[in-house]
Amino acid sequence: MRLSRRNLLAVTGAIGASTAASAATAFAAAGGPGHGAPPARSRRRVSTGFERLAAQGYRPLAGERVGMVTNPTGVTADVRHIVDVMHADDRVNLTAVFGPEHGFRGTAQAGGSEGRYDDPATGLPVFDTYLKSGQELADVFTESAVDTVVFDIQDAGARFYTYIWTLYDCMVAAVLAGKRFVVLDRPNPVTGRDAYGPVLDREFATFVGREPISQAHGMTVAELALLFNAEFVPEAAGGRAVELDVVRMSGWRRNDFFDTTGLPWVPPSPNMPTPDTALVYPGTCLFEGTNLSEGRGTTRPFELLGAAGIDRRWAEAANGLGLAGVVFREAYFEPTFSKFEGETVGGVQLHVHDREAFDPVRTGIGLLVTAKQVWDGFAWREDNWIDKLTGSSRVRTMIDAGADTDEVVGGWRQELSAFRKLRRKHLLYP
Repeated sequence: MRLSRRNLLAVTGAIGASTAASAATAFAAAGGPGHGAPPARSRRRVSTGFERLAAQGYRPLAGERVGMVTNPTGVTADVRHIVDVMHADDRVNLTAVFGPEHGFRGTAQAGGSEGRYDDPATGLPVFDTYLKSGQELADVFTESAVDTVVFDIQDAGARFYTYIWTLYDCMVAAVLAGKRFVVLDRPNPVTGRDAYGPVLDREFATFVGREPISQAHGMTVAELALLFNAEFVPEAAGGRAVELDVVRMSGWRRNDFFDTTGLPWVPPSPNMPTPDTALVYPGTCLFEGTNLSEGRGTTRPFELLGAAGIDRRWAEAANGLGLAGVVFREAYFEPTFSKFEGETVGGVQLHVHDREAFDPVRTGIGLLVTAKQVWDGFAWREDNWIDKLTGSSRVRTMIDAGADTDEVVGGWRQELSAFRKLRRKHLLYP
């Protein structure tokens, strides 16, 4: 029997509570997220913003009607969903849920959402935020009758990962609707050591980049919320910042990769299955702006790249760049959906052997440069989506003009330096 999305949500809600304990046991037995994770004894236990809020008995939310902006990544250390936990706790008055792209329970693919429905597990009304902003989103908050909007979603660390712009849009809408806003922090899975890549030009602003931050921002969602509120929200909300509180994590350090935190990895979207995906994503997502497959429809999205007609020359050329921390394997694969569905394509698989040295954005640029060099069929998407991903037309025009990797990367040095200086004012963790 084929399940509709609504039926699937009902089934998911019915089984969620009963399977949480066994899922946590299985997670522990499997050794945690990703491949090549360090042994359990080397992991430091991080407490998320939600765990710290719950430990306080939800006192910062006392007496308020609360609405949660969250998705499947909003889980406790034993992989219970925070909405289920809060709904069962009479110390907090959770009255609504707001679902982003892919939906609250995560049943929708890229570019989709679950719409408006009542959650079968809790009976709570679920409102759709996807592609809503400004007064339209403010009206959703008003309709929900909440006093405080709380955000808790696992980010992936890249400017074009849309959850941070859901955060931004919700902050602006909260100002317009007169709502308080709270952000519960979670780790940046690819560390917060530094920022990398070009900074968005506002002329190219879309839902994959609203404001001028760098392509790999190196911040947590709470840090981004502080930056947004100080630098961008007032301009978008009639001169006012949102009434903002953030609940920090404990135990997290800026150089921590996700598999050192001791937290369970829940895919924040269907094509972000592991922390390894997140590691390469700030660079290889650029292939969404080309006619090559970015690996959607395979078991290693964003780690496998290719197209019909590409052969071993691409891997040879990419390895010839001597990019730090990564090597490239000649690879052949057949996507089950998206670009080249059902076709055998040739390309590369990224193998990151030194993640401390790895620069995903430089790597993505190097792969674009070499793909264009070795494959006559290379083309940008007709809508110049690459410009939206990189934040301007510069990367596309420089590569078309024959610039090499160093020249393209050097083109954003000054703007990146300015963003790094701005970013430092809003960092919360050592």
